[in-house]
Amino acid sequence: MRAYQVGGAVRDRLLGRPVTDRDWVVVGATPEELLDRGFRPVGKDFPVFLHPDSAEEYALARTERKVAPGYTGFTFHASPDVTLEEDLARRDLTINAMAEDEEGHLIDPFDGRADLEAGVLRHVSPAFVEDPVRLLRAARLAATLDFELAPETLDLLRQMVTSGEVNALVPERVWGELRKALESPRPRRFFEVLGACGARARLFPEVDRLFGVPQPPQHHPEVDTGVHTLLVLDQAARLSDDPVVRFAALVHDLGKADTNPNLWPRHHGHEQLGLQRIDELCKRLRVPGEFREMGVLVATYHGHCHRAMELRPATLMKVLLALDSFRRPGRLDQFLTACEADARGRTGLEDRPYPQAGRFREAFAAARAVETGPLVARGLSGRDLGIALKEARTRAIAAALSDP
Repeated sequence: MRAYQVGGAVRDRLLGRPVTDRDWVVVGATPEELLDRGFRPVGKDFPVFLHPDSAEEYALARTERKVAPGYTGFTFHASPDVTLEEDLARRDLTINAMAEDEEGHLIDPFDGRADLEAGVLRHVSPAFVEDPVRLLRAARLAATLDFELAPETLDLLRQMVTSGEVNALVPERVWGELRKALESPRPRRFFEVLGACGARARLFPEVDRLFGVPQPPQHHPEVDTGVHTLLVLDQAARLSDDPVVRFAALVHDLGKADTNPNLWPRHHGHEQLGLQRIDELCKRLRVPGEFREMGVLVATYHGHCHRAMELRPATLMKVLLALDSFRRPGRLDQFLTACEADARGRTGLEDRPYPQAGRFREAFAAARAVETGPLVARGLSGRDLGIALKEARTRAIAAALSDP
């Protein structure tokens, strides 16, 4: 019996990236032998065990065969006669099909190290097309590593779309990979890969429909709204590691695919339509509430933020209340960061100053400094107290912003 470290841990070590999870493949063993050594079983569909000391996952070497559509339609064969190379052959990409023995020697039957050094994502075998999750993983790894897909692998992604295999993906899996992509260094690559193979229109139609929609004349019309959205996502990734901010940047303009850009900015119907599109996307993919809420807030109020230097104190106060800033001040920072990303998400304006964020923070600081004690001392409570507090905060904003 021999154990080999496999998959992402080997890949990340070779890249010099932190290794957080280690997976092992055991060759030449039976489930009974592992149980006798104190391993604890966790796998239902195939034999996976937890090491008695490290709690790392050890899986028996196995082969697999496609028997039904979707990513669950496989049968597995695990036995002591399955070789390490046979186990590695069932993996998705060459850079994930490397192994190390317990002495640290690399086993690389599919030249994964060469692809790693070249920055290429390449499938191990034509069986790649049998699991639609691999399409999402390839797009997400492109975002995580900023790698390019080999042309023949991109062809297989297209085949998975045209065959309908991609339709077997369940919402939780799509959202899980999207969230990981949003947490990656280059989240725009996720959508570029999905767009190149046709999967973006299937999985994220609200985003895909933005491509080809012109920007209004005053908004740098040299790029369309889809490209602008990816530029905004770039800036959000540059400004913040928060996936909530990055999601808001992604969905802030969804309504523009449904309205005539020649009517902007006089006609703001795209904002209401954008809220509908955000709801549709979030319900379909079962997106957590905090992501949906910030997406809705940025879609609704990013225009207010861009005009912060012109807004009346009462309007600034209205936005601060809509953000629930006084109870959840972190939401104001998320909102302002997403709005700044939108302002910078245009060619040549990536480093433009954004004083509007400072204006909102100054207004918030002034409003938050208002104490409720004097109002309560006047006998105010309930709704009357709320109205008086809002008025006092608005006056404080007016006074702070009028100071030289």
